[in-house]
Amino acid sequence: MNRRSVVIAGLAALLLPPDRSAAQQTQSKIPRVGMLSVADSDSAVQFEAFRQGLRDLGYVEGRNIILEFRLARGNLSLGPQLAAELVVLPVDVIVVEGLRPNAMDATDRIPIVATAMMDPVERGLAASLSRPGGNITGFTLMHTELNAKRLELLRTAFPHITAVTALVNPANPSHRLALGQTETAARLLGLESVVIVEADSAAALHALRPAVFSEAGAVTVIPDGVFYTYRRDIVRLVNAARLPAIYPEREYADDGGLMAYGANVSDNFRRAADYVDRILLSAAGQYIEKGARLR
Repeated sequence: MNRRSVVIAGLAALLLPPDRSAAQQTQSKIPRVGMLSVADSDSAVQFEAFRQGLRDLGYVEGRNIILEFRLARGNLSLGPQLAAELVVLPVDVIVVEGLRPNAMDATDRIPIVATAMMDPVERGLAASLSRPGGNITGFTLMHTELNAKRLELLRTAFPHITAVTALVNPANPSHRLALGQTETAARLLGLESVVIVEADSAAALHALRPAVFSEAGAVTVIPDGVFYTYRRDIVRLVNAARLPAIYPEREYADDGGLMAYGANVSDNFRRAADYVDRILLSAAGQYIEKGARLR
């Protein structure tokens, strides 16, 4: 599978090659990195990828860097509260997944690294991909464009299907646009309809039963942080309905889903570690004693 991700080249000044010699002379506080996510565990695969990225750069968690996790555990409404907690601590940089607008509402000062942002320009979160402005940088998964491609691949693999069920999260601002792309693609492919099944939280997902997909001959899952966190439950649900399905990230296929097409979220987290490193090093050399780094 080809990885599709676009680097947002924001925080240009922060991402210039750091003056490591100046940082090495500083013996200051251990930097704190806020991890703001909709996930339900700090040992999730994407966080392990982030930790590996930090280790590759010489960081040792608890020794020369501290990760402060604030997890919404499938409840998007907790985002503002969790973001505010990180700001009050305070942390030196915030890594966000699935709860991006909340972090940006909470602070315009602390640098933010987004690992899986969906359509930031369309949603008014960035001025452009090349120059987003403000205090945000990171990656976008370009999911809007890929929703149509996923449906095309599903129809190619299963040409007999006449309708498709789309699993969407009505609490996700990106889903209106993503669903529109899916419906347009369905018309172009000659599908009769797109049946919408909604779930806005972990509890809503767990309340679903296989019969909700019975009106269509196949399933497509619209990308979402809650869905990604509880992807094993979604895969079990769809497999129980005995329907072909396409998912937005490879981890769905790794966990038993039929097929997937989209970005590599874990790799985005690994690469985000480099952004965090550059931000910390560029902040006037005040965050870390570089002699403690395992270079």
